[in-house]
Amino acid sequence: MLPDRCSVMKEGKQCVNPPEFIVSIVDDKDEYMVGVTCGRHKQIVSGKVGFLQNEGKIHAGKINFSLVKTVGTACAHGDADDFIQIDLK
Repeated sequence: MLPDRCSVMKEGKQCVNPPEFIVSIVDDKDEYMVGVTCGRHKQIVSGKVGFLQNEGKIHAGKINFSLVKTVGTACAHGDADDFIQIDLK
């Protein structure tokens, strides 16, 4: 399961847009998910992750943005309140 909103906060308020990208750090042997972002905040997240890597606060490696894909399964059941709108472009 993913958060239903972008991970970016501005002036203490969380972005209301749904996530479009999974943000991860890829190194030689592993990949670490660090958040989700909307298309509008992709550059901001890229800059912040780069800054945190330079400060040694998060793992070094290549910043990767993967499109969020909808997946259906018969294993998980939910009602209408559990679903979010994902805009595929």
